[in-house]
Amino acid sequence: MSKVEDIQDAIRRNGYRRSGKPRVTINDVADHLGMSKSTVSRALNGYNDIAELTRLRVAKAAAQLGYKPLAQAQAIRTGLIQSLGMVLNVGGHGSHRPFLANFIDGISRRASEENWTLTVATAENSEAVLETIERLSGERKVDGFILPRTREHDPRVDYLRSHDIPFIMFGRTGDDKDCGWFDIRGELAMEQAVERLYGLGHRRIGFINGLDYYMYARLRLQGYLAGLEKVGLPVDRALMRSNAVTKEDGLREGIALLSQPIRPTAIICAVDLAALGLYQAAKAANLDIGRDLSVMAYDGISEGEFASPPLTSFSVDNREAGRRLADLLIKRIRGAAPETLRQLGEAKLIERASDGPPVSP
Repeated sequence: MSKVEDIQDAIRRNGYRRSGKPRVTINDVADHLGMSKSTVSRALNGYNDIAELTRLRVAKAAAQLGYKPLAQAQAIRTGLIQSLGMVLNVGGHGSHRPFLANFIDGISRRASEENWTLTVATAENSEAVLETIERLSGERKVDGFILPRTREHDPRVDYLRSHDIPFIMFGRTGDDKDCGWFDIRGELAMEQAVERLYGLGHRRIGFINGLDYYMYARLRLQGYLAGLEKVGLPVDRALMRSNAVTKEDGLREGIALLSQPIRPTAIICAVDLAALGLYQAAKAANLDIGRDLSVMAYDGISEGEFASPPLTSFSVDNREAGRRLADLLIKRIRGAAPETLRQLGEAKLIERASDGPPVSP
């Protein structure tokens, strides 16, 4: 018999059973590896003073032996319940979030790899979100939080920071002291959109932004302005609209831009759904998207792919974003400094048929 089989046989002979099955203990893992129980415990719980090779060796042995920690005992020993928390605002436009399924899947998969769980709660408005965060943290239901859709001035960040509760943001914020994050460089995407449209021959390039109080909107506006500067176009405030995150919003702001005496020949939308509303405004003005009016957007939702014509957009891998956020939050909970937990990714341009050279003023 192998050493693993020897240990499993000893476990059976000594009668360690739960629900009729033998239970492997942390002592068995330590004996198998010739390590101290303390070293094995710290390796399994991801402490920073354990070398990565040792952690991997312990994890492999634990899996081979079938070791599963008892949640209650582990919580007492480490002070952690090994649960990540996220509270979603489902009120208003927050209920229209095509990214959520893949995003949550990414978080859950990464958490499961570390034997952690994900607790998701919902609230109807921003005040209720904060109340839910306070309740979950006060009742010790979670060890830390992932904060999606950050604001420039974010009460969630203020609360968690002041109470020394671990968190990681999906996005950035105005005051980044003691903050870790994973974010997509939406500002770079907007800058690249201006460059692309300028290269196609457009000189009047409009912009429809998202909700002003979200940090992503501030960053995407910066990217649009940086793009204009890069290609040498003047800033024309008449070509800039904001607060559009739904089709209805896009229709409203699109009508405003297309009703100008000299309309834009191309429009960049910070949100795909607003771009689809802009499609309706163009149709009402008897303009063909992709010929009379070029449109680019950001999100990469499936509805844009099946629009007529298909929407050129910057796509985000939300499943990978979820994985990265879960990984960063677990590291933060285990004691890593937030300043070391800041990562940026990039959106991928999906070229379709909604943009092209201008054919009419």
